[in-house]
Amino acid sequence: MKKIILASSSPRRKELLELHKIDFIIDYVEIDEVLDEKLALPLRLEKLAYQKALPISLKYPNDIVVGADTMVCLKEKMLGKPRDRDEAFKMLKQLSNQTQIVYSAVAIIDNNKVNTYHDSTKVTFKDLTDQEINDYLNTNEWQGKAGGYAIQGTGRSLVTEIDGDIETVIGLPVKIIESYLKNRIL
Repeated sequence: MKKIILASSSPRRKELLELHKIDFIIDYVEIDEVLDEKLALPLRLEKLAYQKALPISLKYPNDIVVGADTMVCLKEKMLGKPRDRDEAFKMLKQLSNQTQIVYSAVAIIDNNKVNTYHDSTKVTFKDLTDQEINDYLNTNEWQGKAGGYAIQGTGRSLVTEIDGDIETVIGLPVKIIESYLKNRIL
């Protein structure tokens, strides 16, 4: 029986796999996350997910390794993880009263074969006051989150509409992994 290895340190991705009752272990290495500017955004994220999964697949060549990456995009501008509170404030100010697209990419390495996928979900923010943004930032939930917010937490209060899979916004579209596992050829 092949093990499933999640090549990610993200507690949210771990929680999503547990929620879906997928049996897995976690093993990851930190990599320099550099997006290939020559590719369309979803393909950039797929390549990054692959780069996260690759070193782990070398360690577990007989198992299934899953890497992932997520990015928030507003009008073609990528909003990654804010470096500090000021940058998080600016991101949330930009997202205020706007619809963004959140992309999550997944790379699955199995039997030395690489399969990459992506999903996107539209998220619309309400019109935020500076006070609402600062109140949210005071929770520190924004740290380490693409776009400066966590939709599965207090950040949900910033949002008026979600069009698509909320798990994509959280950072791992598990339906893609479940579909792969169900349909894989042994």
